[in-house]
Amino acid sequence: MVEGFNKFFVNVGPKLQEQINLPQGGCVAHYLGKRNPDTIFLKDTDKNEIIAIVNNFKKKTSRDWNGIDMTIVKEVIINIADPLAHICNVSLQTGFFPTKMKTAKVIPIFKEGEKNLYNNYRPVSLLSQFSKILEKIFATRMDSFIDKHGLLIDSQYGFRPNRSTSLALMDLVEELTSTIDNKKMAIGVFIDLKKAFDTINHDILLHKLESYGIRGVGLNWVQSYIGQRKQFVQIGDKKSTLRNITCGVPQGSILGPKLFIIYINNISNASRILKNVIFADDTNVFCEGGNLEQLLEAVSTELTKLKLWFDINRLSLNVKKTKFMVFGKSNTQANTHIELKIDNIKIERVFEYSFLGVMIDHKLSWRPQVTRVHSKLARCVGILVRVRHILNIQSLHTLYCTLFAPYLSYCVEVWGNTSKSTLQAICTIQKKAIRIVNKVGYYEHTNTLFLKLNILKFMDLKDFKTLQIVFKARNSLLSGNIQSWFSDRLGDYNLRGKLKLRQPKVHSTLKSRCISVCGVKLWNNLPDKIKDCNHIAQFKKHLKLYTLAK
Repeated sequence: MVEGFNKFFVNVGPKLQEQINLPQGGCVAHYLGKRNPDTIFLKDTDKNEIIAIVNNFKKKTSRDWNGIDMTIVKEVIINIADPLAHICNVSLQTGFFPTKMKTAKVIPIFKEGEKNLYNNYRPVSLLSQFSKILEKIFATRMDSFIDKHGLLIDSQYGFRPNRSTSLALMDLVEELTSTIDNKKMAIGVFIDLKKAFDTINHDILLHKLESYGIRGVGLNWVQSYIGQRKQFVQIGDKKSTLRNITCGVPQGSILGPKLFIIYINNISNASRILKNVIFADDTNVFCEGGNLEQLLEAVSTELTKLKLWFDINRLSLNVKKTKFMVFGKSNTQANTHIELKIDNIKIERVFEYSFLGVMIDHKLSWRPQVTRVHSKLARCVGILVRVRHILNIQSLHTLYCTLFAPYLSYCVEVWGNTSKSTLQAICTIQKKAIRIVNKVGYYEHTNTLFLKLNILKFMDLKDFKTLQIVFKARNSLLSGNIQSWFSDRLGDYNLRGKLKLRQPKVHSTLKSRCISVCGVKLWNNLPDKIKDCNHIAQFKKHLKLYTLAK
């Protein structure tokens, strides 16, 4: 069994690459753009940096192929930091990644479907604990170099500092609502890639890195890191033999996702018309226009160009799972003859789609998302009901924070800014959960219960998360395209109201519910003492106290 799993996992990437028909005359360099003249410099590390890196890792008990887990490393790191720093420095100076760090232990995790099919299992790779330390050292230097030269596109939100799924969704929604506010239409295409991390071609990756300035010793180091890697599968105490990995980046690694976003970075050069919102391999492209027929024709043409880019870069586009949605002009939504194709293959049209874990519908009403969240919260309430007579209030509170609260807060600053009637079900079920946690009756007032547990009501939580985004914008902590939505009302003048932001003018209710509009309104109504905070932690503390006081 373990041999079968290992053979399947190792061959997934190469088999998908073989199925791609390489276009004649297609060239990776054609999409790269201007070459970065500067070259990365890999400065040495020291024991203090290594200790800090290890202390920031989570305490995980999963063991690598040496039988070592991060908990053990944390306990002994002070004693081994000096020799480990020497090993890491030799690696960075010579451009050689230690061979012993390139072996992965793979655990198959069942996803769904039939249990006797290899394809229904996800490979979880457990890499050497010391490999993670060395990867982190290189990653910090590469991140610094990339940010300094602005090498990554603004629309890439995955595995980057100060970026998140929430900001990616925000970017998409702001663009779509602006289109609708201008009485235009938009078509969004949600692209699905087959085993994206497993199909990365090493030669193409190295070519792109060289163009971006990762060259010399730095490029040799990456080449050594991705080359001649091995893995084995383990189930229980049974282990397979070692097999070589010929393509893809290591799953479960620190550097793998960062190399992937560099690999996919120049996708924006495939089309001048399509706009992108990308989180690692979750890719959304959209296009706006006034006439539906012309818009469909334009998108179809641009998708052909995008498919060419995928083929040239050896990435396998899954047309069957790729969907599209039409936004704007309600009279066109009922049109059943709207079709979109990629290479003469029809793409399925949908009216709602889960993007980055949030249900987006064609009206941007967020009703499907609210229904989905309510369903998950109802299950959590069921658990609280079952254990309310067994656990004390403190334990029930912990259970609430663990099971219930994450569903309420995930991207709520995006989908929570909708009509109160849509959100009423969420507010009601939260109150029900709070009564259960406090072990009180159904008709008990909840204001004092929220205060007792220091928990925000859902509507306050939504405003709390929204204002954090505005604070970051006010202090220039967001990416360029999101930062541009917010501007000071008085510019550089030191007058009364200097902390306020300019309120945008909009034509539709839909646009007025976006953070760029409703967030600014909330911000301008805050006391200056809160707006003038220096750090996000200080801002959150004062804002929560202010909200609870109200």
